[in-house]
Amino acid sequence: MPLAVYILGLSVFALGTSEFMLSGLLPPIADDMNVSIPRAGLLISAFAIGMVIGAPLLAVATLRLPRRTTLISLISVFGLGQVAGALAPTYEVLFVSRVVSAFACAGFWAVGAAVAIAMVPVNARARAMAVMIGGLSIANVLGVPLGALLGENFGWRSAFWAVGAASAVALVGVTTLIPRIPVPEQKPQLKQEMSIYRDRQVWLSIVVTALAAGGVFCAFSYLAPLLTDVAGLDSGWVPTVLALFGIGALVGTTIGGRVADAHLFGVLMSGIAASTVFLIALALLSSYQVAAVALSFLLGVSAFYTAPALNARMFNVAGAAPTLAGATTTAAFNLGNTGGPWLGGAVIDADFGYAATAWAGAAMTVLALVAVVCSLRLQNRGTSRRVTGSPAAAASPAPSAGSASVSESASVPASESSRTPETYAPAGATGTGTV
Repeated sequence: MPLAVYILGLSVFALGTSEFMLSGLLPPIADDMNVSIPRAGLLISAFAIGMVIGAPLLAVATLRLPRRTTLISLISVFGLGQVAGALAPTYEVLFVSRVVSAFACAGFWAVGAAVAIAMVPVNARARAMAVMIGGLSIANVLGVPLGALLGENFGWRSAFWAVGAASAVALVGVTTLIPRIPVPEQKPQLKQEMSIYRDRQVWLSIVVTALAAGGVFCAFSYLAPLLTDVAGLDSGWVPTVLALFGIGALVGTTIGGRVADAHLFGVLMSGIAASTVFLIALALLSSYQVAAVALSFLLGVSAFYTAPALNARMFNVAGAAPTLAGATTTAAFNLGNTGGPWLGGAVIDADFGYAATAWAGAAMTVLALVAVVCSLRLQNRGTSRRVTGSPAAAASPAPSAGSASVSESASVPASESSRTPETYAPAGATGTGTV
């Protein structure tokens, strides 16, 4: 794995900490800004909305710009957004700072994911994405609990200052260690990149990603008040439980990244099904402290176990447009991160209680499972038509039903096999790819 991929993963640590740390800071932010907890929860949705809009916009705007320069610019803007949040005098200013930071975060994710995918062979894509997503996992293990700890002891603004400092460290790493990537002789064409949205599999991937992420974060966004008000834990336990979620995320990312390249649909179905079971259990058992803590860990495992597969799936079905594929995946995840907290807040406002957010999340993950099954059937029908219609197919045995149901590598989409962008191999890379 190229060193640059690990540098991108370290940079994502700062991005992920900012995105998720508000789950442990909602009560003090609500008190300081004189707003309700559901309204404070909209700050999570604000970041997600910025990611949804910013990912495709910045992907298009930077399509022909040097990748390294783009990454440096975006991480700089992100850091300044954290400073603005730390200094925000009102809720409205804090809201805007979250949106601006999210735009920069989205652009970094889109370009960084395209660079990471380009530097490895096709059969290592999920592992490359696992390294980047590992930055999110470490953010959940260390960054989010530390943010909650800082908020508990020094005020919620100190968490924003800490992320600003982490962003400065990430900027140094990107500037000094990400190689300068040559611009392809044949520059990407926007019309060609946009053609991926004519593929039904791309839209199914968006739906699966948004629902799977939204289901988990519908409950996770309100985990702090659930732990204190429903389970009866002291607020000092919240950072510890958030760290357990992060440890689960790291475990899930590691396992999912190693398995997904060979069994992509198997990972998707098993991981989303597990999230559904854990959410239902959380809804039923949230008043029991041990159960609430254990299920927080298990939700981290199941949610991030599927993340490498969700990313790799999008790059597989939209391989002709790697930058927009990364942007689309980012937008899809954050559609879920927008809709999930919004739905959770609506459930709370309707006086169903914090535990009901887990029921709402389970409903979203069930719909995600339905979309996975639809995507698998559509792919199997396409594979069957290609096999029966190809003269060469008659001389070779058809893949077994088991492999067709769980293996993505058994059938590479046409959009990927026809990729023609210029390849490059940055210093330290072990494989070649495209930008």
